Amino acid sequence: MRFYLASTSPARLATLRSSGIEPIVVPSEVDEDAAVAAAEAAAGGSLAPAEMVQLLAQAKAEAVLNPDIDGLVLGGDSAFVLDGVTYGKPHTPEVALERWQKQRGRTGQLFSGHWMIDHRGGRLNSAVGEVTVAEVTFSSDISDAELEAYISSGEPLKVAGAFTIDSLGAAFIDRIDGDPSTVVGVSVPALRRMASKLDVFWPELWIK
Repeated sequence: MRFYLASTSPARLATLRSSGIEPIVVPSEVDEDAAVAAAEAAAGGSLAPAEMVQLLAQAKAEAVLNPDIDGLVLGGDSAFVLDGVTYGKPHTPEVALERWQKQRGRTGQLFSGHWMIDHRGGRLNSAVGEVTVAEVTFSSDISDAELEAYISSGEPLKVAGAFTIDSLGAAFIDRIDGDPSTVVGVSVPALRRMASKLDVFWPELWIK
């Protein structure tokens, strides 16, 4: 059975591969800011973190659908929350440094939204979503020089919360409470549960 990943995230791809799945990557072109703004306008207020990541995960999965897609389609999105403030990708070194100065020695929550579509036969059959959350505690003894070196690597600029746990950022994280793959951006246990709801036997997706 084909498994399509509507994301260009190297971390999500690597996590799926290490879990026995070789997905077909189909990048989705979704204007995330516009999608969130439209949803908030319709709701008459700001979206909660869980609502936002689920909205974007669904939008990304649906954006890649076409009759040639035959199998399961996964969209995902993540956001980091500290002191009630939701953070996405920092994009610039200045913003990344500011965030790390706030979160050093602190604990925040990483939300990952997932949307899985059963598109077997080239048609929309059904879909299911799930949001997972994990708490991340950052080391308190990270020096300014270490932060500057990490940010200079470019890695934190392209990920929610300005950190990773599966690459250079792992050295600066003391503890994770919850599913570690949630922090990477794709909870493997959640994927198994969603596949089961779509009547897909998880081992059928493993590379034989």
